[in-house]
Amino acid sequence: MSVPKTSPGLEFSYQFAFRLTASTTAAITSLLQTVTTLLQSNPFVVVISLYFSKAFDTVRHSSLLAKMAKLELPAVVYNWLVAFFTGHAHRTVYNKEVSSTRSITASIIQGSSIRPASYTVTAADLQPLHVSNRFIKFADNTYLVVPAESADTRATELSNIIAWTATNNLKLNKLKTKEVVFYDSRRRRKLPPPPLLPDVDRDTTLKVL
Repeated sequence: MSVPKTSPGLEFSYQFAFRLTASTTAAITSLLQTVTTLLQSNPFVVVISLYFSKAFDTVRHSSLLAKMAKLELPAVVYNWLVAFFTGHAHRTVYNKEVSSTRSITASIIQGSSIRPASYTVTAADLQPLHVSNRFIKFADNTYLVVPAESADTRATELSNIIAWTATNNLKLNKLKTKEVVFYDSRRRRKLPPPPLLPDVDRDTTLKVL
């Protein structure tokens, strides 16, 4: 299952996973190009590496289907997707004891062919609030790029991301969320970095993908 480049309220341009023309190399190249381009007009650029805990396992079906309804899918395909995500249940058998049955309303079935694209659609409405900021995404590996000119928006952007995760039954792992401040080494004069964000560690290196 592939997804289109654009749909109302959804943005796929900066998603580099599970698309025909995308790859890890394309994601890394885009991140590098975005940072270096912004450094031409900014004294520094901040990159915040975001980590969502068990992202594929917690996607809420109702939220996912609402977003899929915005795609230009044939009605028969959308109805099949609704049927695919509906009617699943779980119960546990242990020592001859059987638990009550509970409906499964979240997670994407591991190994299914629509699992990757489903998360791509889920993350498509996660967009920056400030026009100068950028997201670079590869599946659930997400990087928020903030130039110096909008460094004071970082806290607001993080609050928006946390609100988005709550709406989509996801969780931002702050212990694994890091930020790095990049400078142009050719500049003789460097401005001090922006203040630290609460609960976000600042590092000197960034491990991408």
